[in-house]
Amino acid sequence: MSETDDGCMDIHEIMRYLPHRHPFLLVDRVTSIEPGKTIRGIKNVTVNEPYFPGHFPDFPVMPAVLVIEALAQLASILAYKATGHTPDDGTIIFFAGIDDARFRRQVRPGDQLLLEAEVQKLVRGIGKFAARAKVDGEIVAEANLLAAMRIPGAAPKVRQQ
Repeated sequence: MSETDDGCMDIHEIMRYLPHRHPFLLVDRVTSIEPGKTIRGIKNVTVNEPYFPGHFPDFPVMPAVLVIEALAQLASILAYKATGHTPDDGTIIFFAGIDDARFRRQVRPGDQLLLEAEVQKLVRGIGKFAARAKVDGEIVAEANLLAAMRIPGAAPKVRQQ
């Protein structure tokens, strides 16, 4: 088993919940989870990341949008755990929005991103999460993220015109 009683998840368990694969899987480990409440995880940033040669090659910086993507991936795991759905039942979680994003400093090769997300609201397949990323205890990015679940058999939403 690759998930422990305290919610720690290794890469194999993470890959059961996220459809992403190299080079787009951006969560290396889940260090704790309280379903319906909070989740914490890690992204190890190495010089071998595929974006570094082309993203400020003389001053390699992790693209801020990928820091947000890592946070969104972590929040997706929390949404799955909170609702009891899994990719195995056909449920897919899509990144649906971002509010109040702030980037406080660059993320560089050798940094370890400590990722955190907490549920603000989770109703009828829509989740809102407060998320932050830290390096060495310092916040490097934070945002409020929106996620939408596509649950098989659920009635599609009809837009009123």
